[in-house]
Amino acid sequence: MKSLLALALLSTAALAADYPRVIFSDDFSADGFGKAWGHYKSSSIVKDGVLKGITAPESDHAAVDVIRIAPELDLEISVKFQFVSDQAKGFNIWFDDKDYKGSHAGHICSISVNPKAVTVADAKAGTFSNDIYARKKATPPALTAEDKANLIKWTKSMPATVSLKEWHTLVVRTHGDTVETSIDGKVVGSFQSPGVAHDHKTVVSLTTNRVDVNYDDFSIKGVAK
Repeated sequence: MKSLLALALLSTAALAADYPRVIFSDDFSADGFGKAWGHYKSSSIVKDGVLKGITAPESDHAAVDVIRIAPELDLEISVKFQFVSDQAKGFNIWFDDKDYKGSHAGHICSISVNPKAVTVADAKAGTFSNDIYARKKATPPALTAEDKANLIKWTKSMPATVSLKEWHTLVVRTHGDTVETSIDGKVVGSFQSPGVAHDHKTVVSLTTNRVDVNYDDFSIKGVAK
């Protein structure tokens, strides 16, 4: 009988074959960002063959480096990453739809990676849905008991150990209403939530929480058409 790890690796390999269509890729070998990249409050640079994620010390928002794509439902995002020092607090991969008006900034879902965990959040139904976001930002905050319960339901944190200074590979796959994440070929976990099934994902971004996160070999792939 195959071990659970072997079955998980087989599952990961099988899923990878379902995303054969390269939508965008960048190995950061060029000098500086390519024209496809956009930025929001980002001081990130491309240097020495990597994207160095940098949030300026005076910034009120984490550095966001963005790729816009044609609308997609199911996507595979792969990126190599390195936490350069203990100053690295982590990073997020965001899926957004800037034409969607039901959530703040068109946020759909996020995958957050730090040295100890991977957290997946349904931003469309949860934290960034307009009603909840408004109540959260009110002075004083006006979140209801139901809001708080739903925020727990629409977020899942999964333990992961990510060593400093070494390079790792994160793969995120959405299929319908489910997000699956793996690091270095090993499945971290999956999360199912209705907002994930949003069928017009048009923005994929890397958000660096402060500094000392390097990225390489970033790719966006879609399912066969």
